[in-house]
Amino acid sequence: MTKISRIEKTPPANGRRVTASAATAPAPNCPLCPRLDEFRQSIRARHPDWFNAPVPSFGDPDAALLIIGLAPGMQGANRTGRPFTGDYAGDLLYATLIEYGFAKGVYQARPDDGLTLVDCLISNAVRCLPPQNKPLPVEINTCRPFLLATMEAMPRLRAIVALGRIAHDSMLKTLGMRAATAPFGHGAVHDAGKLKLYDSYHCSRYNTNPRVLTPDMFRSVFARVRADLS
Repeated sequence: MTKISRIEKTPPANGRRVTASAATAPAPNCPLCPRLDEFRQSIRARHPDWFNAPVPSFGDPDAALLIIGLAPGMQGANRTGRPFTGDYAGDLLYATLIEYGFAKGVYQARPDDGLTLVDCLISNAVRCLPPQNKPLPVEINTCRPFLLATMEAMPRLRAIVALGRIAHDSMLKTLGMRAATAPFGHGAVHDAGKLKLYDSYHCSRYNTNPRVLTPDMFRSVFARVRADLS
């Protein structure tokens, strides 16, 4: 894996959330992507009670499993401040994580529901809400150092689940892997030195409603991860 200079680890609050730092997460008013910053300001004006900031990672930085999504959803993480919390993608993801022992508690689609992750951390390739859920390539590239820093702060990392092609492609660049040697495909597993990269279609309604992704297909990815880690 690509190396970066040493960064300071910040302990997770209550064992659940990685506190944002200059190394592993953007600042609350991150100006690095002007389009996303402008969009964030417009949403703040319309919904001042929402989180409306770069969404920090959720879980244990000492975990063996890292899950990477695309970006916060408008009604999900951008509103609640916790990845995959408040929209359908979270319903499927957290139910699956509970089933395979990567989470415990009851998921109630809000950040104070008491749900905790077990040996698992969740983050996004892009930390800020993009218009129409579509980040631009330059925005993905700009946010990638935060992804790399997050990975470097996980000393026990062994498995990465990429939810969707964009997360997969960003992860390949983070790992220094060529796309031709690790093509995206649901259920595909790629060796990356000491790590394994697992691919899944994203668990949003765009894939589940037309049954491009079924719950059984999604569970099969995490069943494989659980078996490999065990």
